[in-house]
Amino acid sequence: MNFVHLSPHFPPNYYLFAVHLTRLGVNVLGLGDEPHELLRPELREMLAEYYRVGDMHHYDELLRACGYFTHRYGRLNGLESHSEYWMETEARLRTDFNIPGPGLNQIAAYKRKSLMKAAFQRAGVPVARGGLIYTIDDALALISEAGYPVVAKPDVGVGAANTFCIVDEATLETFFATKPPVDYIMEEYVRGTITTFDGLADRDGQPVFYGSLVYSEGIMEVVNADNHVYFYADREIAADLEEAGRRLLKEFDVRERFFHFEFFRTPDGRLIALEVNIRPPGGPALDVYNYSAEVDLYWGWANVVVNNRFVDNYARKYYCCYVGRKFNKAYRHTHDELLAAFGYCIALHEPISPVFSLAMGDYTYIVRTPDRDEMLAAAHYIQELAE
Repeated sequence: MNFVHLSPHFPPNYYLFAVHLTRLGVNVLGLGDEPHELLRPELREMLAEYYRVGDMHHYDELLRACGYFTHRYGRLNGLESHSEYWMETEARLRTDFNIPGPGLNQIAAYKRKSLMKAAFQRAGVPVARGGLIYTIDDALALISEAGYPVVAKPDVGVGAANTFCIVDEATLETFFATKPPVDYIMEEYVRGTITTFDGLADRDGQPVFYGSLVYSEGIMEVVNADNHVYFYADREIAADLEEAGRRLLKEFDVRERFFHFEFFRTPDGRLIALEVNIRPPGGPALDVYNYSAEVDLYWGWANVVVNNRFVDNYARKYYCCYVGRKFNKAYRHTHDELLAAFGYCIALHEPISPVFSLAMGDYTYIVRTPDRDEMLAAAHYIQELAE
């Protein structure tokens, strides 16, 4: 089996996908823009070959690279980066080289929030009121029904980039005067806690692993207000969340891939779909799940790709919490004080790539404990600001 790992060096923890594929006998071919000598040694050793391009955004360079791989090694059997950013590029390459997996005919449903909304409705999962807006009259029609505030976000976008919370007529006019020249979707503002249904589906579309993350606040609020965030892997999966997640798995026909479905849990207990991502949850979230359930999802994914099996028997033994700190904030407790107070339940602490700093922070602590109250106490202690 020949498998192209697109951008195998980033995010930093994703090199483990290549490591485990190689250990299972796969010929892993790296394709990226990072100089070969700067790849971490553990990754360099596991790649059968690495092809460096000058710019990952130049599709012709990627096309030539995959053509070279095909000429040298034969048919390409898989191609993946596990990154939402490269999803459309992956789909083009799969289509051009007849590689199994989502191609150009499927990718719009994974990228466009307007199509996601239609899919939610087909699956019978509640959604926020709203849709595509092209003029201020379109926006005012929604506002007359839902009221302020409303949220405007690119129909195709990553994370919370270029997302706006519109609270009155003045901010509405500012939005239309300054928004980027792309399609936007506008929705009522939903108050609630963001919770997810995440996991890994096998070749038959069955979830061989699944779990749920709960966020302290939404990424839009974190980015727009420069806040810090924590999120944790829950030990219990609510029945309505699992039911909605399984419906979306079927609706989006997720196979041999990770999935990350986001919902709002409103104060009155309702579940409202937010968006679908056919990729792993971002940043170190896979490590959060690994610590929580004592599994190895990097290995698990590779085993699904090669053998269509997930051999880990898992239980959600721990609450596991990602807690981010930002260097531009003054915190009440020093790093040494954190370790003295909660070091016994801090499984990992390390810097975060600057690419993620606005949303995730600059430094992370991963807290693991079977006790929810203890986990939350540690998270609040870590993020407590100086007076």
